[in-house]
Amino acid sequence: MKIIQLLNSGSQILRNNNIKTYKLDTELLLSKVLKKKREELLVNMDKKIDHKKVALFNALINRRFFKEPIAYILEEKEFWSNAFYVDKNTLIPRPETEIMVEKLVSVFEGKAIKILDIGTGSGCIIISLVSELKRSKGLGIDISKKAINIAKKNSLKHGLSNRIKFLNMSFSQIFNKKFDLIVSNPPYIKSCEMKNLIDDIKLYEPKIALDGGNDGLDLIRKVIYKTKNILKIKGMLALEIGNEHYRKVSKILKRNNYKIEDVIFDYKNNIRCIFSKLVS
Repeated sequence: MKIIQLLNSGSQILRNNNIKTYKLDTELLLSKVLKKKREELLVNMDKKIDHKKVALFNALINRRFFKEPIAYILEEKEFWSNAFYVDKNTLIPRPETEIMVEKLVSVFEGKAIKILDIGTGSGCIIISLVSELKRSKGLGIDISKKAINIAKKNSLKHGLSNRIKFLNMSFSQIFNKKFDLIVSNPPYIKSCEMKNLIDDIKLYEPKIALDGGNDGLDLIRKVIYKTKNILKIKGMLALEIGNEHYRKVSKILKRNNYKIEDVIFDYKNNIRCIFSKLVS
């Protein structure tokens, strides 16, 4: 079959299952199979593809048809202009989280700080921060051993293994350490709302990284309470939160001696991140 035939057939299959990005996804999947850039496909539409590669392409299209996220199929997601390895053991990095990274880079630029990333997942947040903050070092922790292995793989890929450690542990196990900056993108979806997520997320992304309990704040409360003991005075806690959580989270922060310094809105004008400092 020719490239144009594969693109047309793949697009039609995905379109039939209401996948909005059917054309782009088809091009990305064929690019993966042929190990070519999308642009190369589009200028070589009449090139014939052998049967083995056609079969592989159809298998990938089938996975996407059943709503498996394109990032998991490609085993890659771009974040902060870098490619990160991802699979079903980690959340897929979101563009909204890049806004948090951008703000933190501007706040700590040129400084030598110690950073802790709680629930590091693929490691995209701390790797991006340390890559920009050249004098800084970091520790990423996660209760998922598989996620930690992926974060280590990404750290090695980006040449930062000498400046970032990744440990399979809970933040409640950290003692006798003090950090200048603690970042966390904890699970913040209410348990009752998990069933309402789109299939791409609900069926494939790790529930442990999504489910925030009855009110979505179970892990956020624990992070705020625990970080008082491991954050330096005037150190910063940067939290990503869910929609409509700002008031409740701000009250929890204030009760735990944090002063809110700034907030960041996402692309839908929801408060997505809170930056606060430990005042005593």
